[in-house]
Amino acid sequence: MLTTQQAADYLNVSRPHVVKLIESGELPFSKVGKHRRISFQQLQAYNRVQKKKAQIALKKLAKQARELDMGY
Repeated sequence: MLTTQQAADYLNVSRPHVVKLIESGELPFSKVGKHRRISFQQLQAYNRVQKKKAQIALKKLAKQARELDMGY
């Protein structure tokens, strides 16, 4: 179980961004006392999904660039 700061460091984002992900329900968490903790397995799963989305978006942009003859 990781703290929000450790999760932010792993994802290379800010801690407030991780808190927003938690509050929006995108990132599952549990509470230990009043502190939020994120399972490393859940964090890895979230990261894989985000990388896949980024890869799809990048392929789409590259395809659009080719279609517009932008040198790709």
